[in-house]
Amino acid sequence: MTSWKRWALLALLTLALALGLLRALDKRQQQQDAAGRLAASSQAPSAITLSGQDLFRAETVELRRSLPFTGTLKAVHSATLKARVAGELRGLSVREGDRVRAGQLLAQVDATEARARLAQAEQQALANRAQLAIAQRQQDNNQALVRQGFISSTAAQTSELNLETARANLQAAQAQLDIARKALADTELRAPISGQVAARLVQDGERVPVDARVLEIVDSRALEIEAALPPADALQLRVGQPADWSVEGMSQPSRARVARINPAVQTGSRSLLAYLTVPAQEGLRQGLFVQGQIETGQLRAIAVPLSALRSDQPQPYLQLLQDGQVVHRQVVPGQQGKVGGETLVAIDGLAPGTLVLRASAGTLAAGTPARAVLSAAQPDAAAATR
Repeated sequence: MTSWKRWALLALLTLALALGLLRALDKRQQQQDAAGRLAASSQAPSAITLSGQDLFRAETVELRRSLPFTGTLKAVHSATLKARVAGELRGLSVREGDRVRAGQLLAQVDATEARARLAQAEQQALANRAQLAIAQRQQDNNQALVRQGFISSTAAQTSELNLETARANLQAAQAQLDIARKALADTELRAPISGQVAARLVQDGERVPVDARVLEIVDSRALEIEAALPPADALQLRVGQPADWSVEGMSQPSRARVARINPAVQTGSRSLLAYLTVPAQEGLRQGLFVQGQIETGQLRAIAVPLSALRSDQPQPYLQLLQDGQVVHRQVVPGQQGKVGGETLVAIDGLAPGTLVLRASAGTLAAGTPARAVLSAAQPDAAAATR
């Protein structure tokens, strides 16, 4: 074989090796690119499906503005029966729940001493009345003797002074008699109002001091709510405003109306007390805990559910569905109100039709891919509140 043929064969072998190497490198690169695309597709988050129950379409609505309050039911008419004299209590038989009538005798403090003082005062008054009669006769006789010149005018003046003294003594005795009669009447404990016994604070036969609390009586036929509100709500509160309220166990809220507003806030709690009249209902009792809302007016604004407002960041924000992904938007909450039984909050600057994620959607990171799937029966995410 000549030399040029050997060189040609060597060149062909070198070219074949180079082509094979290039082909192997290209195939390896293709494999690496495919592996990278597969890894990228496996790491990319999948789009979250949001149903109509997870979304709310922000719209302009009429918000019923209200003030939340808590309070207690109280009887309009109630009284505490106290002992007006000290002594042993007798005849106390009524207990909690018993009905009493105004003026009914409920118990009596031992009146032995009071009766004795009354008898003493009566006898003293009789004695002073007799002394007055004697002084009056003496004065009449002396006046006659003075006219006849048998005694001096000085003696007549002395008898007149004795008459005035006797008359004053009788008046003092009459006053003591009135005091003794009142002391005897104070031994009787009579119901100041008609109602039911709410508390019995002493037992029959117990010795009580003056002003000891014996019974508490309430008239549950007329009740009112004593509501405590923050002082910041004072400017919105007016007499006559309607309210919804309920107690535990009540099937549905009841209506009430603001009847009175305390002119001063409470010293300790700094709360403002308002009193709401409530209609008579069977089963209501004084002291029941009440929750409710006082209606203060109407507001037209773009609003979203209060539960959709999130506070796990320094500023309140909403989760919005925009361009196929979740967006976090900081907002400034406004007035709250109710629409269709749901509490909404006004949001300034929110465009109508914006899809807001409800609390049921959970907390999602900003940028999470998401899509809305609305069923035929629920074409609008806010259909429930329209």
